[in-house]
Amino acid sequence: MILDGKQPESIAAAARAVRSGALLGLPTETVYGLAADASSDAAVAQIFAAKGRPSDHPLIVHVADASGIAHFASEVPAFAQALVDAFWPGPLTIILPRRPGVATAATGGQDSVGLRCPAHPVAHALLTACAAPGDGSELGGPPVWGVAAPSANRFGRVSPTTARHVADELGEDLLVLDGGPCGVGIESTIVDCTRGMPVLLRPGAITRAQIARACGIAPLSKEDLPAHTPRASGTLEAHYAPNAKVRLMDAKALQTGLDLLGADAANMAIYARTALRTRSSRLVMRRMPDDASATAQQLFAVLRSFDDAGVKLIWIEAPPATPEWEGVRDRLQRAAAA
Repeated sequence: MILDGKQPESIAAAARAVRSGALLGLPTETVYGLAADASSDAAVAQIFAAKGRPSDHPLIVHVADASGIAHFASEVPAFAQALVDAFWPGPLTIILPRRPGVATAATGGQDSVGLRCPAHPVAHALLTACAAPGDGSELGGPPVWGVAAPSANRFGRVSPTTARHVADELGEDLLVLDGGPCGVGIESTIVDCTRGMPVLLRPGAITRAQIARACGIAPLSKEDLPAHTPRASGTLEAHYAPNAKVRLMDAKALQTGLDLLGADAANMAIYARTALRTRSSRLVMRRMPDDASATAQQLFAVLRSFDDAGVKLIWIEAPPATPEWEGVRDRLQRAAAA
């Protein structure tokens, strides 16, 4: 069931559902999440079951504001606090040491926890309502200090960026708050803050340069410190994959392939910045924006539209090897690896 997230009664109904242990489709500025009480192992188990996700693959916990950190984390290094001050609310997840006995299932049993404060107004309203004090008589249960909310899709598949994507993927019975299309379009940047320095585990809309400016330390890559790297959402080699096979190529290889296939090219989709020639009228072609942020915002919706068109193969022009494209490159490389 899709509810209008702009309506107070929709927020109240969604908060009652979460506080009573149910699942919820939740809009954020990045992608839609599948939310449940992060402190309830039983509620979190429903997330893993609905997604078909391994239970040792950790989930990100979303909080209403920075005060929620103290409920889940035992320590906040100074550079991590600087990142919170600079980017919360926003598309940044920080990994911190976890308080013992808190969110064990949501963190996949690790001694660290990923925390984020989303910037979406509907997500903020829901998180605020979930954490409202009281005995639970009006909101279905005791306060919920944070919700675990991985992307609301089957494990490894394309993330949803509209409420309709969520319902199509997980069923009409799931309660979903409609907050409109996601503004960022790819998942949050993840920075590990458990090892005395920032380590970038997953790129996103917030770049390495922005992280360095905010905390005064250039982030390392996870490959620089491979030992004891925390597991994190969206970091498997194959992820974000549509049903069709994805191939990344440069513009020259794309044009060569189209020339070789000629008028026989069919059951294919092309997503490219470069204008390409084809003799086939049976291709699905979409132009990729020249701007990285615009591409990120539409990327998952475009991949879903190609699946809806029934294509078997998707050829995509590889993004530029520049810092602002790192998040898009990451998602496309993982989609192509599936």
